[in-house]
Amino acid sequence: MGFGKVRPVSELEVFSAEERERLSDVEAKLAVRMKEAKKRHVHTLGVAACATEMAKVYGVDQYEAALAGLLHDWDKVIPDDELVARALHYGVPIVGAPALAAPLLHGPVAAYELPQLLPDLPQTVLQAISRHTVGACDMTPLDMVVFVADAIEPGRRGDYADRLREQVGTITLDELFFQCFAQGLVYVINTGRYLYPTALDIYNHYACLRDNKKGLA
Repeated sequence: MGFGKVRPVSELEVFSAEERERLSDVEAKLAVRMKEAKKRHVHTLGVAACATEMAKVYGVDQYEAALAGLLHDWDKVIPDDELVARALHYGVPIVGAPALAAPLLHGPVAAYELPQLLPDLPQTVLQAISRHTVGACDMTPLDMVVFVADAIEPGRRGDYADRLREQVGTITLDELFFQCFAQGLVYVINTGRYLYPTALDIYNHYACLRDNKKGLA
């Protein structure tokens, strides 16, 4: 899988004229939203491009992958204390202390807020946006594509991202997600960061599925 210069997803010929117009509109809104967060903006465009390419490899809807990639960090520009306040207001489920979960809340909060701006967003896209930070035990292929794309978009550097990028298309999407999630846990633990309480349950869920598949092979 190639990871060259990022091209705006609205320019990709794989999409219909209507889809390109819609993606271009979202890109324009994103540019305004992230005008003071240039690195975040570049990252987001990279995730959208990577998710679109991964979707093609794994037979996932490319348009939904592009949309979710563009919007996954929509609320990342909001301060942590405001994110916590909004999450509590919307009734976003939070396990453990809300303040400690703040860096993970931009996905779930955006999933509540984006329909007000873009009312025709598919629920599948909103779910992928919501789940790209903490994951879930019932991740869909689209959820997995966005989750992994966030970790391996072209701007990501280091062995962690390189190893995963090399495996796109050579292993199943389930296995790619598992390895991405597992490496994320290792990073959190090695750096002494707060581990969200559901992380171990999610890891064990997919580890068991993986072992069961090996047992049937």
